[in-house]
Amino acid sequence: MFALPRTGRLGMNAQRARAALPVLLLRNFGWRPRFSSISNVRPPTIANHARRSFGFTLIELLIVIVIIAVLLVLIAPAFTTIKGGTDVTSAAYTIKGMLETARTYAKANNTYTWVGFIEESVNNPASPNADSPLIGRIIMSIVASKDGTMLYTPPLASVVTLPSASLFQVGKLTKIDNMHLKTLSDPTLAPPPDTFSRRPTPGLSPYPDLTARIGNDASDPASAVAPPNPSLQFQYPLSGNASYTFGKIVQFSPRGEGVIDNSNYMSKAVSEIGVEPTHGAVVPASVPANVVAIQFTGLGGSVKIYRQ
Repeated sequence: MFALPRTGRLGMNAQRARAALPVLLLRNFGWRPRFSSISNVRPPTIANHARRSFGFTLIELLIVIVIIAVLLVLIAPAFTTIKGGTDVTSAAYTIKGMLETARTYAKANNTYTWVGFIEESVNNPASPNADSPLIGRIIMSIVASKDGTMLYTPPLASVVTLPSASLFQVGKLTKIDNMHLKTLSDPTLAPPPDTFSRRPTPGLSPYPDLTARIGNDASDPASAVAPPNPSLQFQYPLSGNASYTFGKIVQFSPRGEGVIDNSNYMSKAVSEIGVEPTHGAVVPASVPANVVAIQFTGLGGSVKIYRQ
């Protein structure tokens, strides 16, 4: 009537559980959180301890910040020099692009084109301005003859203004800040090779030939005025009141020949436009290391850049 208890099977299960318990405890030792019956605080694990050991202290962080600040102070002048050199290079290629655009337009449309250069004070953000000295912002414009004629008869005894009604504006007005038109000295060494010091000398013998250069004007008496006797000028805009009057001019013929504005418009083997960087409207006391000479040939009109 009464069933006997299954003590034998229960005894086997209990023995197996007791045998497996040490193995489980060893397998999980140190890796899983264990809680007591009176505390729910999680003890630190190996992973948490590793994360804390790889952190920075406040002193270490301050030392790193100081080192970075010192490095920035040391290399800041280098970045300034690089930026200045980049600006001069950009200005040179902008002028080169203006000359090539005018020459290409003259040949493609069988007409005459003129590239005008003028300089104003960069200290005044308003443009145009007549602040003194007129230094630091180079302004350029290209115009072309509508009917393909030269619109004047050389040689010229006085300054002649090209008639605005007979001109066509080619492209937009271009401005370059912190740059100065500079009458550069003749190269000190004879070419070749083609470097700044061995570049071709502008004009023809006898040297120097200032009629083959675009550089300083009367607002910067430190160097020779180039060109010395401008004979042509044109205005911008071509309609309405003039904002700019360009007197330093490069002319390109329908054959692509280039010549700088002078009284007789004699073709030169090589003509030159000099550029140097400025700090505002102040011309550097000495010629900086990154001046640029943009030269173009008289017959072919090809343009080349020489950097010092």
